[in-house]
Amino acid sequence: MVDAVVSVFLERLLNTLVEEGRIVNEFRDQFENLQKELELMQNVLKVADKRKRKEPTLHVIMGNLRELIYEAEDILADCQLESRDDSFSNGWLCCIYPPKLQFQYKTGKRLREINENITKIKQDLSYLGLSTCNGMARIDVHNDPRWSSPVYDHTQVVGLEGDTKKMKDWLFEADHGILSIGVVGMGGLGKTTIAQKVFNDREMEDHFERRMWVSVSQTLDEAQIMRSMLRNLGDASVGDDKGELLKKINQYLLGKRFLIVMDDVWSSDVNWWRGIFEGLPKGNGSCIIITTRIKEVAIMMGVSEARIHRPKFLSEDDGWLLFRKIAFAASGGDCRYPELEQVGKEIVSKCKGLPLAIKAIGGLLLYKSHYNEWRRIAKNFRDELAENDDSVMASLQLSYDELPTHLKSCFLSFSLYPEDCVIAKEQLVHWWIGEGFVPVRNGRSAIEAGEGCFSGLTNRCLVEVVDKTYNGIIYTCKIHDMVRDLVIKMAEDDAFFRLNGIGCRHLGIDSNMDHKKLAANRKLRALLSTTKTGEVNKIVSSVANKFNECRYLRVLDLCKSIFEVPLTVLLHKIGCLQHLTCLSLSNTHPLIQLPPSLERLNNLQVLDVSYCQNLKMLPPYLMTFKKLRVLDVSHCGSLEYLPKGLGRLSNLEVLLGFRPARTNQLDGCRIAELRNLTRLRTLGLHLTRSDEIEDNEVNALVNLQELQLLTISCFDSHGIDLIDKLDRLYPPPSLHELSLKYFPGKMSPVWLNPFSLPMLRYLSISSGNLAKIHQSFWGENNTVWKIEALLLESLSELEMDWQVVQQMMPSLRIVNASWCPDLASFPVEDIGFRGAIWTKEEH
Repeated sequence: MVDAVVSVFLERLLNTLVEEGRIVNEFRDQFENLQKELELMQNVLKVADKRKRKEPTLHVIMGNLRELIYEAEDILADCQLESRDDSFSNGWLCCIYPPKLQFQYKTGKRLREINENITKIKQDLSYLGLSTCNGMARIDVHNDPRWSSPVYDHTQVVGLEGDTKKMKDWLFEADHGILSIGVVGMGGLGKTTIAQKVFNDREMEDHFERRMWVSVSQTLDEAQIMRSMLRNLGDASVGDDKGELLKKINQYLLGKRFLIVMDDVWSSDVNWWRGIFEGLPKGNGSCIIITTRIKEVAIMMGVSEARIHRPKFLSEDDGWLLFRKIAFAASGGDCRYPELEQVGKEIVSKCKGLPLAIKAIGGLLLYKSHYNEWRRIAKNFRDELAENDDSVMASLQLSYDELPTHLKSCFLSFSLYPEDCVIAKEQLVHWWIGEGFVPVRNGRSAIEAGEGCFSGLTNRCLVEVVDKTYNGIIYTCKIHDMVRDLVIKMAEDDAFFRLNGIGCRHLGIDSNMDHKKLAANRKLRALLSTTKTGEVNKIVSSVANKFNECRYLRVLDLCKSIFEVPLTVLLHKIGCLQHLTCLSLSNTHPLIQLPPSLERLNNLQVLDVSYCQNLKMLPPYLMTFKKLRVLDVSHCGSLEYLPKGLGRLSNLEVLLGFRPARTNQLDGCRIAELRNLTRLRTLGLHLTRSDEIEDNEVNALVNLQELQLLTISCFDSHGIDLIDKLDRLYPPPSLHELSLKYFPGKMSPVWLNPFSLPMLRYLSISSGNLAKIHQSFWGENNTVWKIEALLLESLSELEMDWQVVQQMMPSLRIVNASWCPDLASFPVEDIGFRGAIWTKEEH
């Protein structure tokens, strides 16, 4: 992990030295010496990081090095702040004013000490056989475009046909009482995968009127489990006690045939379950599926011996098939090199038929293309197995060791989240950008690089996909409990995160957080809300009052939180955290305005105030935040417009919830200012009235050549004049994805055609008045769309014929249609009532 810390620091240092701030320049020699030493050391740090797990002395040395680098980065950040403080920038006073002299003296002295200590560490590493004298710094940044997005379908499973058929047969046989089924086996065998396969089966959807999936953590809480059951039924029920919760569950299920999955149960004390089970209505052929590693747990939860399913290890052929689907995903699962097949089969045999081990090692080898690399991985895998006979943990450890340095930091981020937590990809990517984990190379945008890091972890099968959009884009994820065991161990070793909250630089915020953790960690880099889906943070005053003491915070995410202390008081204190690069106040209550004190946060790259329904206005000072990359004001119902000057935010890549000012709103930002945001990749527009777009502003979007995703929402729009303006608001020809929501016109826009949008891959149209498709949509002169995924939802009057769609969209792979009764000949049943998804692979 020291390798990753050094990489992040060097990235920041190089950028700063190029900028040559005034104060930074005072210490340029010290920083450059530090840079040279660290670049020479980089080529051995990965080896040292691996060896330190077995050598206590090396573990101490690397820990000391890590702390020195963190301190040097904090000094660098302080220097940057000082260089921007232009209170005395006029004339020679800036060189002699006493506070600056004191800062320069202390900083220079400490930088020299850090350099001396790192020279000593370099000698210690050499003494331990880790010479840093020869070799260039290792280049360890993967920007191969082939791996910047998921390359295979994570929902694919192998060898489970017999398991799912057996369990479905049992489920169909249920009649009186409640049938309990157990799936029992060791970790990594695929118990949860089998249960998911059955749970999501179309026949099961039809057979059961209610379905609930509950992840039972090792620190289970009976009330939380019942709340999770109710969330599956669409009921939040935050404040009810256990008796009221159970009564509600009974009412929802009474007279219904239901299926409940209790996933990953550990505790042999099942009194919690007896109480819930007794409160469930009986009969109607309802069923319970319990997955656990411990047979006795399943028996105590009411599963008979005859209804325990024990998944088998994958056969040699199935294991090799699963491995091929992942390791050779770029070639469709085909191994085209006999020499790699021999090594691959040797590796698969050592995974002992455990799917999680096979997936982890396959994901690792996806990034290795040469025979010598495969042989090296095979040898390292044997070495890991010699020390730890658990093939799953050995494969996971090897996957971690082989991660590029920047992905190690990203992977360790998952240690903050509680067991079975569903995590938003957006929160992770914003965090990684804010803390500098994401290396930006070759002109890539920060968001694109962050998405690439996420794909790097999912492609290696270290992160599991939970939810995708209609076009396959992942937006929530989780990690397997065995992966979590590894990531917590690695995070503890490297002081990234510790369960006791002491001596680390990253912490998760939840309702049980102790303020002592903040008092003991004043050098924290990140504080993030890590609540589970449907839960809300209750942040007590003693915790909130400590935030401002963590002066080196880069990332502060308070989403889905309520506070004892008034929010305005808390935000005023946050204004002193001038190193903040990422601030999320999404879904906090009741955020009405941002105070003047936040004007000092001019290092911000990400600001998220989405879902703050009471937010009435944004302060004009936000338009001076030149480093801002992401501004999210979506779903802020009380926000009328953004301040004038938005066009000055030239680094903006994501802008969501943009509401243009109307003609009479003189302090507001007009849509014309978007012309200046040439780096914009994602734009969400909310348009309601025609005077939000003047005749000379209809070309505001057409030249945004970097724009990839455009969402236009006209919810609660007024007047037919807006339709004419929308018809002339041409998107850029390079657009990849378009989403139209609540479109007010009966006819689709004239620019929605394959000539104007030749690069469009994904199209989503939902709600609104759309009834007819403009003739231009169907092209001419044999021109066809390149659209791969199409979503049509809640369009009660839309007429469209499948045969014509298929002819005009030959690349179409996915159609998601629901509540569109006038669609003709689409290859789904009951399209107007239940909705369906069609994929080319299935038909």
